Amino acid sequence: MSAANAGSPTALVEGGSRTLRYLRQTWVIIQMESLKLLKDPTEMLSRSVQPALWLVLFGGAMRQTHAIPTGGVDYLAFLLPGVLAQSITFVSIFNGLAVIWERDMGLLQKILTTPIRRSALVLGKMLASSLRSLTQLVVILVLALFLGIPLEWGLGRAAGVLLMVVLGSAFFTGLSMVIASLVKTRDRMMGIGQLVTLPLFFASSALYPLSIMPPWLRAVAVVNPLSRLVDGLRGLMVGPSASGFPLDALILGLASALALWVASVMYPRLLT
Repeated sequence: MSAANAGSPTALVEGGSRTLRYLRQTWVIIQMESLKLLKDPTEMLSRSVQPALWLVLFGGAMRQTHAIPTGGVDYLAFLLPGVLAQSITFVSIFNGLAVIWERDMGLLQKILTTPIRRSALVLGKMLASSLRSLTQLVVILVLALFLGIPLEWGLGRAAGVLLMVVLGSAFFTGLSMVIASLVKTRDRMMGIGQLVTLPLFFASSALYPLSIMPPWLRAVAVVNPLSRLVDGLRGLMVGPSASGFPLDALILGLASALALWVASVMYPRLLT
């Protein structure tokens, strides 16, 4: 390879061993997606309003009623992991809109003609979406400090929270790409996105514990991936014990791997 071609995009994604090529391809997509965030930081600021409203208004009101059993935990502390999980879901699920926009602008067609493997393309988008979700985590932690919400701190717990945020965001981003491949228009993606996220949110343990749910709703909540995300975050951020975290992380990891595989198969169908 000549020195002139060594720095070209094609050389970047084709050089080295198969594993190294795959990692480079994934990294290129992460960089491309991250540039969008850097060019429009107001997007993250606007998305910070919703969790603030949930914590300050809804959480503040329900905290005074003492109507929801939280096992002796302050309701704002109980609610905070649920609000974080909701923010992750909402940020991630609407990534499908960006995918459809790329198709409409002709960018997707150009990307799919490159040597980048489809799974590396999808994985890069899933991990880049996790960066957006991490900004939501920072916002919510600042709100927790401002509101005086008691949280558990520690290096191991912090690492666990970061892992849950990445896995949760990766899963819902992959799901959004599958949905975008099926609906193929931005208007439909908006409607389907809300149709998916709102039932998942209310049929989870984000706002209330499973113990007060009717049996049929409890059965739905148990298999709801958002409940796994909430429970894992709650055990790490609030609970005295995070014993449920390994199982929650394993289930979300398997779900993310499945979403990666399905999205890699479905992604090129946006062009048909």
